[in-house]
Amino acid sequence: MLSFIKQIDGLAQRITEPLIPLLLLFTRLWVAWVFFKSGMVKYSSWDSTLYLFEYEYQVPLLPWQLAAYMGTAAELILPVFLALGLFTRPMALVLFVFNIIAVVSYPLLWEKGFFDHQLWGMMMLVNVFWGAGLISVDRLISNEPKQSLLE
Repeated sequence: MLSFIKQIDGLAQRITEPLIPLLLLFTRLWVAWVFFKSGMVKYSSWDSTLYLFEYEYQVPLLPWQLAAYMGTAAELILPVFLALGLFTRPMALVLFVFNIIAVVSYPLLWEKGFFDHQLWGMMMLVNVFWGAGLISVDRLISNEPKQSLLE
């Protein structure tokens, strides 16, 4: 029975391993799209953004004006790096912390959006721990030997 389980596990590993670069790309693009889209909404309705940061969001330690500029900039800049897979681990980590601050700063988010933020946080942690993978600028500029997607 143990040998059967090992065979099944080995087969599953051979099937899924070539898909890891696509999984890493998928997680990067999903999170990048969500945060970039949010940044564009903030940028395109700046008066509303300022109002939200002054009266709704409770960003710790920062004046609301600075939090509005920094938050919007983070949502517009960090996702670009993440989507390209450039400096992936540090950018994903910074975006992970940003995600936590967003949840802490906006208590109304807990009721409707907390699950989404958990999912995005987990996706970012995947890239913090495993990097960007083969389909990334990080891989293009690395000194590691190049591999095909199926190796």
